[in-house]
Amino acid sequence: MELPFAESYKIKMVETIKKSTREEREKWIKEANYNLFSLKSNQVFIDLLTDSGTGAMSDKQWSAMMLGDESYAGASSYYNLKSTIKDLLGFDYFLPTHQGRAAENVLFSATIKEGDIIPGNSHFDTTKGHIEFRKAKAVDCTIDEAFDTEIDHPFKGNIDPVKLENTIKEYTPEKIPFIVLTVTCNTSGGQPVSIENMRDIRNIADKYNIPVYYDSARFAENAYFIKLREKGYENKTIKEIVKEMYSYADGMTMSSKKDAIVNMGGFIALKSEETFKKATVFNIVFEGFITYGGMSGRDMNALAQGLDEGTEFDYLDTRIKQVAYLGQRLTDFGISVQKPFGGHAIFVEAKKFLPHVPKEQYIAQTLAVELYLEAGIRGVEIGTLLADRDPETRENRYPALELLRLAIPRRVYTNNHMDVIAVALKNVFDRRDGIRTGFNILEEAPIMRHFTVKLEKA
Repeated sequence: MELPFAESYKIKMVETIKKSTREEREKWIKEANYNLFSLKSNQVFIDLLTDSGTGAMSDKQWSAMMLGDESYAGASSYYNLKSTIKDLLGFDYFLPTHQGRAAENVLFSATIKEGDIIPGNSHFDTTKGHIEFRKAKAVDCTIDEAFDTEIDHPFKGNIDPVKLENTIKEYTPEKIPFIVLTVTCNTSGGQPVSIENMRDIRNIADKYNIPVYYDSARFAENAYFIKLREKGYENKTIKEIVKEMYSYADGMTMSSKKDAIVNMGGFIALKSEETFKKATVFNIVFEGFITYGGMSGRDMNALAQGLDEGTEFDYLDTRIKQVAYLGQRLTDFGISVQKPFGGHAIFVEAKKFLPHVPKEQYIAQTLAVELYLEAGIRGVEIGTLLADRDPETRENRYPALELLRLAIPRRVYTNNHMDVIAVALKNVFDRRDGIRTGFNILEEAPIMRHFTVKLEKA
């Protein structure tokens, strides 16, 4: 008989979480203006807002922190991280930053100017925000299959080479400072990009002399899917696949709070010394000296250890199978989610779940609030609120997919928690016909509004 699945770790420390009543949650979410970001953490039972910085570090990571060198310049922790990045990813130049959006801020400050065009695969919120803040334009070149949740395509994060080349020809290569490839592609449902697609994008980029940068928050999960789904990679290690992935890139930004399993940290890695030198100026202005960049030595040590642990198959197999377990439970309940299941989260298709709520009333946000009211579970809207307004017309942008993301922190929850999430969402699903109105905006920021938006019931 085949042995059942079991986690590849044992639990050494626990943190108490508090249950609440429906009446308490109704009061708290109203006080938060129906924005789940505005809830206090002790008002949440199971927190699926993000998998960013919310994972549980290992004993080896905690041990590495004790050896952190807190020297302002030239700390041994910096050189430890530099060596790990070179060995694992192949980049000669790197700059530490305090997190992923800081890495984008530094790199984009050195590379993007007003009027530029940045093609990519469904740019995430901070990426698009940093592009549009500089009065440039993000162009989505993701394959069409990504926008049909029922199609079981193995690599829905892929860029469509035809769309990409047409974009380059339309705007001219001179207007495109780089192509951004997000691995895995969060906005389309935590979906991976194939090695074949990376090669195709590299060839197109070389044809027009355009750099390719990877948004690499979940690169290890991407490599796991390549091993399982792409012919010829089934016998390769995750680290071997990662090395090939980055052979097709000129550089990368990394939010280390995801696949490096740390609570804070990020970096930029580059092959070009010229681009590195330009970026160092902004790193010093925005982040700190180039050998710490807003990070403590102990955090750089934990990050280096996390990069090693996060690219081991057993860890990834445990992590991604838990996500798939939740996805299968929801599918069995008849709830439509993005298929195949993503690496870090399950994405519930809100328009199919709540067909009576008008799109102008923020369908996915409505579903997120209902799930919180049901069981104190905090997810996040990946839909119209996140898509923000068109920077020129100031009208809402309505994305093809209106999703509720349930992001699973690494090494934090058990499958019993997954069962609670699934049943809670099923309870909302059973009463969905009675949910016919959503929310209106009371107050919003001019960019990346979803973090601080204030809403009222429609």
